[in-house]
Amino acid sequence: MFNLLTKALKQKEIRVRIYWTLFILLVYRFGAYITVPGINTSALTRLMDQTSLLSILNLFSGGGLSSYSLFALGVSPYVTAQIVIQLLQMDIVPKLVEWSKQGETGRRKTNQVTRYLTIAFAFFQSLGITAGLNALGQPIGVTLLTNTSLNSFLTIASVMTIGSMLSVWLGEQIQEKGVGNGISMIIFAGIVAQTIPGIWQIFQDNVLQGPGLTGIITFVVMIAALLIVVTIVTWFYGAVRRLPMQYTRSERDYGEESYLPLRVNVSGVIPVIFASSLITTPQTILQAFVGSWGNQSWYRITSQIFSLQTWQGTIFYGLLIILFTFFYAFVQVNPEKTADNLQKQGSYIVGVRPGNETKEFFSRLLNSLSGPGSIFLALVAVVPLLAQNFGLLDRNSGIGLGGTSLLIVIGVAVDLMRQIEGLTEKKNYVGLIRSHPFYEKQIKEGKV
Repeated sequence: MFNLLTKALKQKEIRVRIYWTLFILLVYRFGAYITVPGINTSALTRLMDQTSLLSILNLFSGGGLSSYSLFALGVSPYVTAQIVIQLLQMDIVPKLVEWSKQGETGRRKTNQVTRYLTIAFAFFQSLGITAGLNALGQPIGVTLLTNTSLNSFLTIASVMTIGSMLSVWLGEQIQEKGVGNGISMIIFAGIVAQTIPGIWQIFQDNVLQGPGLTGIITFVVMIAALLIVVTIVTWFYGAVRRLPMQYTRSERDYGEESYLPLRVNVSGVIPVIFASSLITTPQTILQAFVGSWGNQSWYRITSQIFSLQTWQGTIFYGLLIILFTFFYAFVQVNPEKTADNLQKQGSYIVGVRPGNETKEFFSRLLNSLSGPGSIFLALVAVVPLLAQNFGLLDRNSGIGLGGTSLLIVIGVAVDLMRQIEGLTEKKNYVGLIRSHPFYEKQIKEGKV
């Protein structure tokens, strides 16, 4: 990894992309400390201690929600909007299905609808969180807002919505001019910003201020366990199934075996992000009505299902990860389109007939890969939460969401390294061509 970064930093184009990405992330982190106007900051800490329903949203925004900052929602509304649009494209809304087949033009139209939906989600999430926290403070004599008028609620919701759209725009800037997936990098930055202080706090509690040798051993064991899990997760993200390919066209036959690489974890980190974002939306809606319906049985049951602080909610969270792993695997590798593309290229998988048989082969393969892959992702994300719910871990330690954080951070980091490696190899390949005598002659003659 360090050798790859060294090579990348030596190339100006890649170096500029990396610096641009770091600059955008720095701007995002700066915005996470700008508190929204009209918030009673002295009461905010007490109110956040009263509820842990919005822990994932706070984690993804890098603590932005706990300070009620401009970027308190982060890109969560945008991710939720993407989920809704992709679900509607599954032969539910004909217009969206038609756009999905129109290439770049359809993609721009779909992105525009996604942005409009993001605005709606962000606005109602902002209202829900604000109303919920304000109602939560009434029994203890604390108010979140300095002014509880309707105009104040709408102003705060509007500012937070603008902040969410600005977060999406920053992610798009990374996507276009930087390195890595823009939205994932924004989430990555928020998690890292929360994780590093958490590790430092554990070090202080166990080593600097801990019970002597016992605390040091505990910290060393935790770090060793963390390294083991990181190694396993990294290996899992990097595992590839190579499908032997054959080409019918003679010009593609180089006398060497060709393979179609297919990652074992086809969906990557997206299922974890999707499940995390989807479970926060009902939480914010429920927060808005805690004052009116908080004592009713249906409200309590629903709150348990959509809360990671209960074993019911944790199990539901794991099921969402499994579901989205299968769903996004077929989105990433559409069996029908893949089979058609291979046939048009004059290639086929060894032992599999082109056409419909290839389509069925990819469907079976995706199901067989997504099965163990989804269970692995769910276990890493859910086990720490279950341990916390059953009292095996301290609820205030922050370790409960460690599995989710780990999956996202490693997944985004692996994808980032792959993209940097691809840019480096592309640059080397172009440089190799340009150094060829024929190419140099073409440049001197002004033909290239």
